[in-house]
Amino acid sequence: MQQDEVAARVRQVIDAAGVSAREFARRIVIDPSKLSRSLNGTRRFTAAELARIADIGGVDVGLLIGAAGTADPAGGTAGGAASAVSPARSPSAPRPAPPSPEGGRPLQIVRETVRLIAERGFHAVRVADIAAACHTSTAAIHYHFPGRDELLEAAVRWCMDEDTRRRADATAGTRHAGDELRLLIELQTPRTEQQRRQWCVWLDLWAEAARSTTVGRLHVEYYRQWRGTVAEVIRRGVEQDVFRPVDVDGAALALTALIDGLASQVLAAEPGSPGTGAQSMHDALIAHVDACLTAPDPSR
Repeated sequence: MQQDEVAARVRQVIDAAGVSAREFARRIVIDPSKLSRSLNGTRRFTAAELARIADIGGVDVGLLIGAAGTADPAGGTAGGAASAVSPARSPSAPRPAPPSPEGGRPLQIVRETVRLIAERGFHAVRVADIAAACHTSTAAIHYHFPGRDELLEAAVRWCMDEDTRRRADATAGTRHAGDELRLLIELQTPRTEQQRRQWCVWLDLWAEAARSTTVGRLHVEYYRQWRGTVAEVIRRGVEQDVFRPVDVDGAALALTALIDGLASQVLAAEPGSPGTGAQSMHDALIAHVDACLTAPDPSR
């Protein structure tokens, strides 16, 4: 019964936030399917997940679990087996705590983790470094992400979501498949500092994926979605006679592999090295598309 009551309170928090359950899952940095199962009563929320829900929703953890909370290291409350919640307070009532960083403490922790991974590599980043970057304590980090593996999983998921969101925003309203594929290529070309940082994180996490079952599963799922996106664009291009008839899945695999390989070379090369810059990568990808995909111009 208590599990059902917790799920009901979390639903109230999500409703009060005015977003979908999937968007709320993105904000608390967990797999949407995990949130769905917890809301349906087939999975228990972990203490760390409830802490993140409380932080993002601006409520006491004690209110979520039906008990008065005690002060937590992150500036919120940690639920305990204390007195019952007053009926006058609802789960959506703001807690008397200092305002959280933009997006909430969990997202701040994940963003700073991603930044530090990009700069130093995952295994060189300590929890103390993340705490210092967030101007908080290591206890606050562990309150939201008890273990290093959970923090890594959250960082991977955040990178996946951010990458997917940027692609969706950039290609929204684009109908011409050739234009859309070129937009996708541009997004994957590490020209800006932000793009280079994102690629550095991906390269580090790829290596970690080879050693971690959890990160490996996320890696496989992300690349399934990414190749599916590219394959769908190519498929529409074939239908529009923009691209020649090809093995769509094979073409998507070849193009995404080429993107990964060229990006790795760009990041590994000394700045200014001939033939290894972002523009060279972009030109090589466009040349590949023109040679292997673009349909001949019938007017020629």
